[in-house]
Amino acid sequence: MPEHDTSIAKIWINGHSFEASDDMTVAAALMCHDSMGTRLSVSGQTRFAVCGMGVCQECRVRINGQPYRLACQEYCRSGMVIQTEAAGGTP
Repeated sequence: MPEHDTSIAKIWINGHSFEASDDMTVAAALMCHDSMGTRLSVSGQTRFAVCGMGVCQECRVRINGQPYRLACQEYCRSGMVIQTEAAGGTP
């Protein structure tokens, strides 16, 4: 199996720059970024990715302006802008 050369992706999480490996999922980067959750519930509770395969949908975030992206299914790419927000799309 060929080796994958990982590179550093500079991403933005809620307006703050962060460096992550390009083989890291957005959910993993969010958890590494000050141990923050992947999003807030409507009541303001921090939510985290639970299943890691997109079924639970607890990892929904806005990526590059697109709402309801599953952070556990997206890999970090340089320039990516990630926003965690309350369920229902309200920042």
